Amino acid sequence: MTKTVFYARVSTADQTLEHQRRQAELAGFKIDQEIADHGVSGISTKLAERPQGKRLFDILRPGDTLVVRWVDRLGRDYRDVSDSIRLFMRDGVVIKTVINAMVFDGATKDPIQQAVRDALIAFMAATAEAQAVAAKEAQKAGIEDAKSDPRSYRGRKPSYDREAFDTVVTMLGTGAGASAIAKVTGLTRQAVLRIRDDRIGAEKALAMWAL
Repeated sequence: MTKTVFYARVSTADQTLEHQRRQAELAGFKIDQEIADHGVSGISTKLAERPQGKRLFDILRPGDTLVVRWVDRLGRDYRDVSDSIRLFMRDGVVIKTVINAMVFDGATKDPIQQAVRDALIAFMAATAEAQAVAAKEAQKAGIEDAKSDPRSYRGRKPSYDREAFDTVVTMLGTGAGASAIAKVTGLTRQAVLRIRDDRIGAEKALAMWAL
């Protein structure tokens, strides 16, 4: 009997396993098994080296489905993400994402479809790493700015937390529109546009409020 396994990587205190799972269920996924890593970096720790992530390589069988919120939950290193997805596909596992409803299936034999699929995997893996690098730089800039003047006015508390911010950035990277992102995150369209138009400023606000 085939099964659907949901994998979550909860890397910060603002992210929650419950929220990621709820997003998957609202998207129509029926989860048979749940596996999660907490407080693990997607950049420095490969999927196969994580306490729970490595279990995926043991329990997933041909015909099973692996569900993740987005490919960045598998990791934020280009080679690790692309290699992991291709390994699962070779083993007959289908990978599906909650955001943007992406499907990576190794069953197709059509060379054109294979080429499109492989190009998409490469693009998504590269996007995950690029966003991680950009986020790190933007966060660093915000923290340094805050440290330069501890008495500086923090401004209004952001209407988004780290998880919502990451989701907005992820969906912007895939070309999603502000309205679609607002619907997924629960933020207003104006909040999404503010993050889009001033990402460093948005990161700075999170740093100022220690969110």
